[in-house]
Amino acid sequence: MWSPTEEEKYGVVICSFRGAVPQGLVLELGETVQILEKCEGWYRGVSIKKPNVKGIFPANYIHLKKAIVSNRGQYETVVPLEDSVVTEVTATLQEWAVLWKQLYVKHKVDLFYKLRHVMNELIDLRRQLLSGHLTQDQVREVKRHLTVRLDWGNEHLGLDLVPRKDFEVVDSDQISVSDLYKMHLSSRHSVQQSTSQVDTIRQRHGDACRMPVPHHFFLSLKSFTYNTIGEDTDVFFSLYDVREGKQISERFMVRLNKNGGPRNPEKIDRMCALFTDLSSKDMKRDLYIVAHVIRIGRMLLNDSKKGPPHLHYRRPYGCAVLSIMDVLQSISEIKEEKDFVLKVYTCNNENEWCQIHENIIRKSSTKYTAPSSNYGLIISLQLLRGDMEQVRRENPMIFNRGVSVTRKLGFPDVIMPGDIRNDLYLTLEKGDFERGGKSVQKNIEVTMYVLYADGEILKDCISLGSGEPSRSAYHSFVLYHNNSPRWGEIIKLPIPIDRFRGSHLRFEFRHCSTKDKGEKKLFGFAFTPLMRDDGTTLSDDIHELYVYKCDENSTFNNHALYLGLPCCKEDYNGCPNIPSSLIFQRSTKESFSVSTQLSSTKLTQNVDLLALLKWKAYPDRVMDILGRLRHVSGEEIVKFLQDILDTLFVVLDDNTEKYGLLVFQSLVFIINLLRDSKYFHFRPVMDTYIQKHFAGALAYKELIRCLKWYMDRSAELVRQDHIQEAMRALEYLFKFIVQSRILYSRATCGMEEEQFRSSIQELFQSIRFVLSLDSRSSETLIFTQAALLNSFPAIFDELLQMFTVQEVAEFVRGTLGSMPSTVHIGQSMDVVKLQSIARTVDSRLFSFSESRRILLPVVLHHIHLHLRQQKELLICSGILSSIFSIIKTSSLEGDVVEEVEMMVESLLDVLLQTLLTIMSKSQSQEAVRGQRCPQCTAEITGEYVSCLLSLLRQMSDTHFQHLLDNFQSKDELKEFLLKIFCVFRNLMKMSVFPRDWMVMRLLTSNIIVTTVQYLSSALHKNFTETDFDFKVWNSYFSLAVLFINQPSLQLENATPAKRKKILDKYGDMRVMMAYELFSMWQNLGEHKIHFIPGMIGPFLGVTLVPQPEVRNIMIPIFHDMMDWEQRKNGNFKQVEAELIDKLDSLVSEGKGDENYRELFSLLLLEKIEQETWRETGISFVTSVTRLMERLLDYRDCMKGDETENKKIGCTVNLMNFYKSEINKEEMYIRYIHKLCDMHLQAENYTEAAFTLLLYCELLQWEDRPLREFLHYPSQSEWQRKEGLCRKIIHYFNKGKSWEFGIPLCRELAMQYESLYDYQSLSWIRKMEATYYDNIMEQQRLEPEFFRVGFYGRKFPFFLRNKEYVCRGHDYERLEAFQQRMLSEFPQAIAMQHPNHPDDSILQCDAQYLQIYAVTPIPDNIDVLQMDRVPDRIKSFYRVNNIRKFRYDRPFHKGPKDKDNEFKSLWIERTTLTLTHSLPGISRWFEVERRELVEVSPLENAIQVVENKNQELRTLISQYQHKQMHGNINLLSMCLNGVIDAAVNGGIARYQEAFFDKDYITKHPGDAEKITQLKELMQEQVHVLGVGLAVHEKFVHPEMRPLHKKLIDQFQMMRSSLYHELPGLDKLSPACSGSSTPRSNVLVSHGPMSPESIKLLHRHSPLNLLGSVRHSSSSLSSHTSSETGNLVILTDSSVGEAAEEMYHMQASPSTSSLSSTHSAPSQMINSAPSSARGSPSLPDKYRHTRELMMLLPTHRDRPSSAMYPAAIMENGQPPNFQRALMQQMIGPCKPCSDPNLSVAEKGHYSLHFDAFHHQLSDAPPALPARTLRKSPLHPIPASPTSPQSGLDGSNSTLSGSASSGVSSLSESNFGHSSEPPPRTDTMDSVPSQAWNTDEDLETPYLPVRYSLSEPDVLETLKSQPCRSHSAPSGVIPQDTLDPPALPPKPYHSRLPNIENEEGMIIEDDDKHRQLHRKVSQPVSGGKEEQARVAWEHGISEQ
Repeated sequence: MWSPTEEEKYGVVICSFRGAVPQGLVLELGETVQILEKCEGWYRGVSIKKPNVKGIFPANYIHLKKAIVSNRGQYETVVPLEDSVVTEVTATLQEWAVLWKQLYVKHKVDLFYKLRHVMNELIDLRRQLLSGHLTQDQVREVKRHLTVRLDWGNEHLGLDLVPRKDFEVVDSDQISVSDLYKMHLSSRHSVQQSTSQVDTIRQRHGDACRMPVPHHFFLSLKSFTYNTIGEDTDVFFSLYDVREGKQISERFMVRLNKNGGPRNPEKIDRMCALFTDLSSKDMKRDLYIVAHVIRIGRMLLNDSKKGPPHLHYRRPYGCAVLSIMDVLQSISEIKEEKDFVLKVYTCNNENEWCQIHENIIRKSSTKYTAPSSNYGLIISLQLLRGDMEQVRRENPMIFNRGVSVTRKLGFPDVIMPGDIRNDLYLTLEKGDFERGGKSVQKNIEVTMYVLYADGEILKDCISLGSGEPSRSAYHSFVLYHNNSPRWGEIIKLPIPIDRFRGSHLRFEFRHCSTKDKGEKKLFGFAFTPLMRDDGTTLSDDIHELYVYKCDENSTFNNHALYLGLPCCKEDYNGCPNIPSSLIFQRSTKESFSVSTQLSSTKLTQNVDLLALLKWKAYPDRVMDILGRLRHVSGEEIVKFLQDILDTLFVVLDDNTEKYGLLVFQSLVFIINLLRDSKYFHFRPVMDTYIQKHFAGALAYKELIRCLKWYMDRSAELVRQDHIQEAMRALEYLFKFIVQSRILYSRATCGMEEEQFRSSIQELFQSIRFVLSLDSRSSETLIFTQAALLNSFPAIFDELLQMFTVQEVAEFVRGTLGSMPSTVHIGQSMDVVKLQSIARTVDSRLFSFSESRRILLPVVLHHIHLHLRQQKELLICSGILSSIFSIIKTSSLEGDVVEEVEMMVESLLDVLLQTLLTIMSKSQSQEAVRGQRCPQCTAEITGEYVSCLLSLLRQMSDTHFQHLLDNFQSKDELKEFLLKIFCVFRNLMKMSVFPRDWMVMRLLTSNIIVTTVQYLSSALHKNFTETDFDFKVWNSYFSLAVLFINQPSLQLENATPAKRKKILDKYGDMRVMMAYELFSMWQNLGEHKIHFIPGMIGPFLGVTLVPQPEVRNIMIPIFHDMMDWEQRKNGNFKQVEAELIDKLDSLVSEGKGDENYRELFSLLLLEKIEQETWRETGISFVTSVTRLMERLLDYRDCMKGDETENKKIGCTVNLMNFYKSEINKEEMYIRYIHKLCDMHLQAENYTEAAFTLLLYCELLQWEDRPLREFLHYPSQSEWQRKEGLCRKIIHYFNKGKSWEFGIPLCRELAMQYESLYDYQSLSWIRKMEATYYDNIMEQQRLEPEFFRVGFYGRKFPFFLRNKEYVCRGHDYERLEAFQQRMLSEFPQAIAMQHPNHPDDSILQCDAQYLQIYAVTPIPDNIDVLQMDRVPDRIKSFYRVNNIRKFRYDRPFHKGPKDKDNEFKSLWIERTTLTLTHSLPGISRWFEVERRELVEVSPLENAIQVVENKNQELRTLISQYQHKQMHGNINLLSMCLNGVIDAAVNGGIARYQEAFFDKDYITKHPGDAEKITQLKELMQEQVHVLGVGLAVHEKFVHPEMRPLHKKLIDQFQMMRSSLYHELPGLDKLSPACSGSSTPRSNVLVSHGPMSPESIKLLHRHSPLNLLGSVRHSSSSLSSHTSSETGNLVILTDSSVGEAAEEMYHMQASPSTSSLSSTHSAPSQMINSAPSSARGSPSLPDKYRHTRELMMLLPTHRDRPSSAMYPAAIMENGQPPNFQRALMQQMIGPCKPCSDPNLSVAEKGHYSLHFDAFHHQLSDAPPALPARTLRKSPLHPIPASPTSPQSGLDGSNSTLSGSASSGVSSLSESNFGHSSEPPPRTDTMDSVPSQAWNTDEDLETPYLPVRYSLSEPDVLETLKSQPCRSHSAPSGVIPQDTLDPPALPPKPYHSRLPNIENEEGMIIEDDDKHRQLHRKVSQPVSGGKEEQARVAWEHGISEQ
């Protein structure tokens, strides 16, 4: 049975639960759950993550936590009962976890690892906090670390800043907005600091005395590794100030044994000291750590004879130094110790030992010796900060190690009251002693004792250094042979205070002999008492002591014997009558100096101070003693503070009249002394004294009297220093007065109460008097008033002890009121006055509501004045924020209505005014100089904004009501509303608070929306009917719009947790404001028309906010607007225009979505249904909805990483919509320019020109003035049109579309002519002429065209289920295009068949792409049929201005004839008509119509033959009319291609198929067509005859054999047709000759045998051999059977269906040659998609298709991949195939002659692609590829090849290229049955890669398309070419490898073809200048050598 839980309410999941039971709740590890019910080991509840889903889960999977349950029952809320910091850490870590993973995905690796580290730290710290084992201090420290890390992470992740107080997140409801603002500031500050130091309490106002932070150095000696001394050593560390030249600290002493370890084994790892109390000033001094090393042993280290071994002396050894300045940076940054090595230097001359450290620091290297190794003293240092208590607390480990506290010499900056110290520091300075008749100087040792008055030696009163116990005697170190030793050794004498008086020091001097006995002989002594007779101690000075002679026998038992003697010169002067006959004689020539320094809190060296304390001894000197007190040093005074104060009050009581004023002055002096930061810590001592020890019950009367007397004198005195001092001491004077009165009152039971009260009243009158004086004339008076105002707030607490709150408040009000209220009393006085007010507000007095009611008016009065004048804004804002803070706190406890009322009256208006001024200033400052004046900083704006918000937040309904009722007139109200709306607008526009201050921003929004709700009713009430005021309403609407659009309110972008938090606290404020806005709009009534069209844009912006409720509220307003405009104007054109305009800009800014489009349409259509104007309304809404579709598409394209194509398509679509559907000319023109820019970026210059032409056509040649628009200046229409024309002509020129530019040139020329502007006319005519030249001379590439179908609903709207034809880029073939499209639409699937898709594909949620190549059908046939028009001109018309495209698909009808399948091979021809012709404003246009026709096999044959005849005729006529000069290669190839193909069975197949009797009987209707075919064949024979005649006329002598072969083969062809077509034997004589039958058959024209069809690339080299446009094989056009891309290899032994073959046609872009973008489709015949790579393939061809279609990516295939499944005949490839492979590889491969270098082999390979390369200044960049190096086994020559008498085998050339089918058969003439083995081979390789990268660096050379220039085609003599497979008899004798010759721009790309006899078809380029410089890979000499070698080889042939 399920029962509600009582205790178990909240828990954490400790094991993931998959929820595999019915009603199970899926829970992840770490989730938190709220438990509702329990039942037998199960709980039922919800996960905090998903509070709406309830379910059950096992109880043992949950760890329960204590929690507070509120509102028990169905809607209870549960809050875990744990530290709020822990809760925050938990929530933050959960939020970070998600973002942290995203960092990894976004490759922000650095932050990823940093954040991981911080998250681990947070988890660890949280664990510590939860453990509950920490002390309070540790908890505080852990929380500090946690919050620092939380804030750091939030900032770096771009999350919100969390305002905190004492590490806890603050609740914005509990504090004032001003305080919240300050917390944000301090949180931001601590984030930036990120390492927060000790929390320093920063007082807001006044010059609060900050405690200086002492610094301490922790030093630890790790080891003394350089200790090669072999004796015990003492090391003394001290701090040394170089500039002062003195030690500033005591010494720290370490005693080491001879091994370098501590002499005391307990000291291991405990040799450490803490140098304490270094001030900030000390840290800036040039300090050094100095270590002196004293050895203890023999006199001389290396001489064992000197001195007996048992006697040990202290002897100087060495010194080491370390500069603190150098290491301070490194030790400040880390919190632990850092090690340093100190080299120990030895002294060269012992006499200079006392200066060794200075010499080392000054680097006087002659005076010391560096150690031989780098080792020395290894010490570690650490810098600590804070007072000793804090240091002990924070570093307990240091103190556990037994650290020696080493103090500063003298007092620290801050003397702590409890710091008792009594140290005398004595420095042994120097001595001067006589030689004493010896030849050498003495070794002097000084021994010192401290003796008490009774002659007893004081035990343990001598300390050599901290770290070692004190001793009773001191022995100095010994300097060898030195009668004037300088020691400079400091000894500390910690003598007990009670033993100090009467004690003295005795110094004994001994000579240490180094003789055998080595005794120490006493020869003198000196002494000095520690205290003088007057009770003062030995002064801090150098004391030169007298030396008295004595010897070993002298006895010091009776110290009185010498104490009576003078110890020094001063002493001698004091007692002249000394008997001379004493035991001890003074040695006048000897002297001994010591210096002393006393650091004592108990003893004084000051005579005046002693005199004061013993004043009764000198009654007549009291006045003088009191006067001299101010000359005593502060240190002495604070040491004896209590005694001095007691004395002063006793003196005062003794004689008030006489000493009153002096005592008052002394008291003031002491009080002011304690204001000094050095003695600030003694104030508590003073306070304690007043509370506990002060006994002057009568003192108050005198103190009040003196104080009043001083104040009253201030008007007349010129020098007022003493008055100002009294004013500064006011606080403590009042403490004394009040305490004195309390004591008196206590003693007398409250007598004289009235007199006291009246005296205080009078005192306040004097204070008011001082303050009311006009101080502008007197500067001293200003200082007096300032001092008084500064001290004044400090006396309130004292007064509250004696008076009621109201009484004190009245005193204060009177005083503050007495200040001059003008703001002209001078800047400095203003500041002081305001600071005083600020401290009043911060005082305890102000926290009482009864005093606030009295004080507020006067405080507000002063602030109001300053704000009006815009003076001292920063201080005023501080005061205001304090007031608001107090009022907020009070409002939580009691009623503050009255105070808020006062503030509203006094401040609201002036605050608004101030904010407007600051905001406008800050904007103008930024605009002018980019910087702000100090008063306009963001901080001050923030301060005042928070003050205004605090005030508004405190205001209730009644306050607003009063405020609005108090306005005298509507104008005042209007002004107020405008001001407040303006401030609110600026708040949102200027974003006063940074983006991450979310708490602050939300609170601001909440206050604004609440305030606006109060004010909107006043607006409606006062300004709607007759008093309608547009300005106020407009201001209100703009505010509301801005409010709703605020980024901080767009909750959709927030995380779910954050969104929930905001909605719980404030709700969705956008909705609140939207309701407010809507109701106000409805209230407007007929005035709505004023806001049409002005508010359409803003309201549209609001409706685009992605909040459904806001949209539902706001969209109907548009209907309202349409309705009002319809009523007024009879239409709603304005609404329409504005809506469309604004929609465009808003959507492009990223607003709006699909849902909005649907909602907009739905809501408005619903509303419009009832209207009379519904027709126009509906059409308007529909067009806006359609516009939105396009805009959203456009935005998505532009926003994403979309490709240019998509963006361009989208822009075209939107542009056309603006033009055709909604006729918005301006928007249309804008998008024209956007589109033009995109084209320019993509370098589509022709398209850019056509785009601009659209704008140009809108303009007329008129002088109408046009306004400034986009980037156009204001100018006349004529000028703009002219500028546009020029720009368009320029773009046509860059796009090489000169034919389009010429009409524009003419149009401009007409204009210039009509204006007689001959200069421009001349320029434009020259331009036109240049364009004609360019057409004739410059090379242009013919682009390919591709049809693309976009199917599926996932495509953007403008592409969905449409088909387009695209104009490819230069050199772009089908594969490249297909890859490009798939990369543009990565989600798309490529369809593998060309059939039209069905509905399932069109409607599916996916993207399908169907791509194939299409052939353009030119419109302008006339030009193309004219014979004499150069091909350069024709080529343009073949591919430009095209609207129709064709695509052919072969298929079989009926049964297939296995012998000749052409009988049943039909063509399905699809013609596509586009919406616009290409090229145009885009590279692609939509297909508007498609037609399908079927072409019968016979018609197909007719078209093929007819096309070939036309091509032959054109070419022959060009040679006849001398258009083609010199080089006859083209004609040779073309004739060879037709004749050879025919001989090999080409036309014969048509004969077999269609002239067959069976066929004629079966198809009686085809008789006419058969006749036509026969006629065409006859015509072809005739044309060939004419061609051969022309060929004979022009043929080069070396090419005769080829001509002879053509004649022979022509005879064969004629005879093969003879039977069918009689009359063919009447041929021209040129054609006679016998022909040899051939066995190698390669079908290369139209009716290809479909048997054993194998794919070869249409641009594979054998294709290209004939691939110049004019020369294609006889039948290969077969009109466009579109196998243009196939090389068909046939053999009767193989049978594969032609139909299947057609399904795997190669693409025009498969070959890597074609991927060099060389030949346009027409060049090789129009290739439709079937021919160019239809995607569908039967399985058996799939591998072939992959090879073909993906060729560009398979760069390194072995060449055998070109011939998959080569059919073998008896283990050998069939003849035709072998021959084809030979031919195919032959011309492509590098020659196999071993004498040729690789470079040459590559170099002299045939470059058929070369014809098609564009010639321009900069050749197109092509992908570099390396030469193929895959081995290919030698292919044996066919055994059936006819033999010739010549040695060697060579390729013979025949080829047809129009269809891309070449029959390039290889005849092997020669005796060798095998060609030499090939070393290299290539499958199709790009033309620029024919040279090997290793050897040749010739750049890619641009070559022309057509060879129609006479001077290009000359014989090529300079560059002969080697035969491809050199015959054995013709190998040149010279076996030197000739270097490769670089290709010339035209030569090398022409086919250099040899015939069997080794003749070369050549051309020459002597007369033509090179267009590009070719980098020559070899020097001229080598080139010549190579040429000779080549010519030698040829001449032999």
